[in-house]
Amino acid sequence: MLATQDLAYWYTNEQDALYKDVNLTFEKGKVYAILGASGSGKTTFLSLISGLDTPKKGTITYNGENIQKIGLRNYRRKDISIVFQAYNLLPYMTALQNILTAMEIAGSKRSDKKTYALQCLAKVGIDETLANKKVGLLSGGQQQRVAIVRAICCDHELIVADEPTGNLDEETSSDIVKVFQEMAHEEQKCIIIVTHESDVAKACDEVFELKHKVFHLKSAAAE
Repeated sequence: MLATQDLAYWYTNEQDALYKDVNLTFEKGKVYAILGASGSGKTTFLSLISGLDTPKKGTITYNGENIQKIGLRNYRRKDISIVFQAYNLLPYMTALQNILTAMEIAGSKRSDKKTYALQCLAKVGIDETLANKKVGLLSGGQQQRVAIVRAICCDHELIVADEPTGNLDEETSSDIVKVFQEMAHEEQKCIIIVTHESDVAKACDEVFELKHKVFHLKSAAAE
């Protein structure tokens, strides 16, 4: 579904590149984890495959087509959902309104968007009362769960998430990972997670570790 060919990225000069010649493929029906030390370039890689930044060299293809040719804005609107580390929710809207707005922008064809959104929120511990509160009144962990559900509800085949369980307790983190696993394995979605949590990585189908500017396949199957 998603592939990088000879991908390279740097901030000021090529000699200080975060990485070069990155050739990775990501398939439908799998959950992937990307591990790495702080500052190694994990979030930058997520920005590149999300079409939020452009590589200095190399290409990124989605279903065989260069995302530059698709158009980065079209790619982000129609093909990919992003869970940001900073949530990026609209503070003047309720949790439910944030999700419904994203579904409209993404062109969701679900007949009862509200019911589906509330069902997904309930799976991660957000009841209807919380769903109808403005997100600024929710805790950080609750906002993170809303951001995850917003990505899920857009029905895109590709979901990328930057530390999606970083502000969540162990039980809720486990619930989120199970939702991601169900979506990948039962709905044939491709999910890519940047994480520093070993428990999250262990639950993924494949794990890439970014170390010394190189992506290493650390694990090829979840237990």
